[in-house]
Amino acid sequence: MSTPVPPPPPPTAPAVRLDGVSKWFGDVVAVSEVSFVVYPGVTALLGPNGAGKSTTLRMLAGLTRPSQGAISVLGADPRVDRSTRGRIGLVSQQEELFAEQRAIEFVRLAAILNRLDDPDQAARAALARVAMDPDDTRPIATYSKGMRQRVKVAQAIVHDPDLVLMDEPLTGLDPRQRLDMITLIRDLGTRSCVIVSSHVLDEVERLGSNVLVIAQGRLAAQGDFHQIRELMDDRPHRIRVRSDQPRRLAGALLEADGARGVSIADDGSVLVDTDDVDAFRRIVARAAQGCDASLDEVRPLDDDLESVFKYLVGR
Repeated sequence: MSTPVPPPPPPTAPAVRLDGVSKWFGDVVAVSEVSFVVYPGVTALLGPNGAGKSTTLRMLAGLTRPSQGAISVLGADPRVDRSTRGRIGLVSQQEELFAEQRAIEFVRLAAILNRLDDPDQAARAALARVAMDPDDTRPIATYSKGMRQRVKVAQAIVHDPDLVLMDEPLTGLDPRQRLDMITLIRDLGTRSCVIVSSHVLDEVERLGSNVLVIAQGRLAAQGDFHQIRELMDDRPHRIRVRSDQPRRLAGALLEADGARGVSIADDGSVLVDTDDVDAFRRIVARAAQGCDASLDEVRPLDDDLESVFKYLVGR
């Protein structure tokens, strides 16, 4: 008689849940009807500057109340449940450090506020985790931006929180420091929930994380990095082509089936919409040669990350 197969373990409870959350400041809507669920591990909140990332993180930390909707963090409302706030660590984007303090003093204060039994030892351990010297006697004001960033991370993790919120933590770090920080974030994600905001796609890829794309205050897409990358790569692209024979070249491109749409701009350049940039680059040279037209410029107009987010929002 075969041994019965045990049932699969129950799914891990979500660490964070947002249901229809909006936040506005007067007439300015910072976050609009955002809903998502985040589980333990590393999740990236990806979006351009001003997209609503920082406001979202502040709501998750219990620092500001949503104007509409419900937030659950570690099973409770962080604005109401004080014990829940004690299980959260926040790396703010703002440089609100006590400039005249030493790093050990700043991190020790965070340990004291979290009522740790041995604040000094906890502060030393946290600074060591971010590769900072706890015996450095210099004030924080003399540190580089990258060093100040690491001190902020140390105070956020000094109490081993269950949820770590990191607002652009890689800003100001040199390549080696950035690699070390990514390693630290991955390590934190093995035993807690980490939400990292970033506006840099390459950073998110190196984190190997689940991704939430936010733009103009709205959730534009979510999934693992490869799913988000496919969405971005599948979008239509616009390319400007300059030639001595723009109209002749535009006709040749349409005949070659190399473009979704072609138009002539006011400055005489050819604007091409295509779904496959690589294929278009192969076609445009043959089309120009076939109609005896020069190719003076072939330049994508929407390869910047901002245009990607606009496209995802408008889907």
